[in-house]
Amino acid sequence: MTRPSCLILTHRVPVPPNRGDRIRTCNFLRHIASRADVWLGCLADEPVSDDTWKTLQRLCHRVAIVPVEPRMRWLRAGASFLSGRTISEGAFASPRLRHIVSEWSSKTQFDSALCSSSALAPYLQIPTLDKTPRHVDLIDVDSEKWFDYARASGLIKRGIFRREGTRLRKLESSISCWASGITVVSEPEAEIYRSFRPDGPIQAIPNGVDVDYFRPEFGTPDGVAVNTSNQSGCVFVGALDYKPNVDGIVWFVRNVWPAIHRQRPDQTLRIVGREPVPEVQKLNEMAGVEVVGTVPDVRPYLSQAAVAVVPLHIARGVQNKVLEALAMAKAVVASPDPLVGLRVEDGVHLLKAVEAEQWVSCVIRLLDDVHLRRDVGIAGQAYVTAHHRWEQCLEPLMSFLHLKVREDFQATSVNEKQLLHDRETR
Repeated sequence: MTRPSCLILTHRVPVPPNRGDRIRTCNFLRHIASRADVWLGCLADEPVSDDTWKTLQRLCHRVAIVPVEPRMRWLRAGASFLSGRTISEGAFASPRLRHIVSEWSSKTQFDSALCSSSALAPYLQIPTLDKTPRHVDLIDVDSEKWFDYARASGLIKRGIFRREGTRLRKLESSISCWASGITVVSEPEAEIYRSFRPDGPIQAIPNGVDVDYFRPEFGTPDGVAVNTSNQSGCVFVGALDYKPNVDGIVWFVRNVWPAIHRQRPDQTLRIVGREPVPEVQKLNEMAGVEVVGTVPDVRPYLSQAAVAVVPLHIARGVQNKVLEALAMAKAVVASPDPLVGLRVEDGVHLLKAVEAEQWVSCVIRLLDDVHLRRDVGIAGQAYVTAHHRWEQCLEPLMSFLHLKVREDFQATSVNEKQLLHDRETR
């Protein structure tokens, strides 16, 4: 039986899965590539390792990685904004990638095409793809994120952010006119899309977590669950050059951590994530705070911590950092926004906190009560195992893309999964 063919375009190289959007696109790619021949075109804003090339070449029929020079990216972004389009479209515009897509689609009649984010949607409007079912994974409704930024910003930035949100909403709405399907990360995100485009072909495909990789017994020689009585301190995991993460952890360290540290001076908050910006690096000056930065594997830091904190005030979709902490049976304290796309229960699967005083109370309770930490961790781990395994979340993807599944499908090998997980922090 001939395997179907699928064109996939991503705005970043999807391997290694070391940040939120890459985790999703990597798992989409791996799932589709195990069942279809994939032509992958992606943009690269950082060097691509030999291991990454080898992994992608094993997964895909054809691979094209187009480097994007940062200065040119922002020149195109500014020109796009000044011309009345979105910053995002300009930032991810590449004549070279457009030429590659045009060349591929002129020689191959793809059974389906998929791009990640609205910023790449223009690539799927190339005339040679007119007869191909085209799909856009918005991931989140990005226009809403820009409106969130506007509400949280000063006067000058507010105007720019609101204008970007308005233009993105127009772009997101227009995709319904030609796309065969649109996906987002959660049903709440789908409802946001339906609020301005009720007839849109929208479907929620939630984020998952690799429960075999993020497992409670990680790091124990006998394979049993980690002893929660030996854990200490708090951990925050997230890309430390991403505005919502930066704003969230800076707020936490300035408004919550001092009160915790006064009461429990033996405890440490470790901040783990790639590319910490100067504002985050400066947090090292605070008592009891350690900015770890980029690491090859976040699991040791999650495993050793008593509490994982997720203090995000702007968060769209389903947060991988929450799923991964829950999968490792961590006691999690989180703001409401990162939990909107999850069906977790406060006090059962994790603890929810809003005001600084509530954050202090929740974290202290968990630091002091090993039995509560264990019970919450076990319940959270059971929740993600039941509802957010990647295999389960991606089950509808092939039919959504109108790709016929092979009868002789075999899952990705264990060695390949480990290589794909050769990750930094997201």
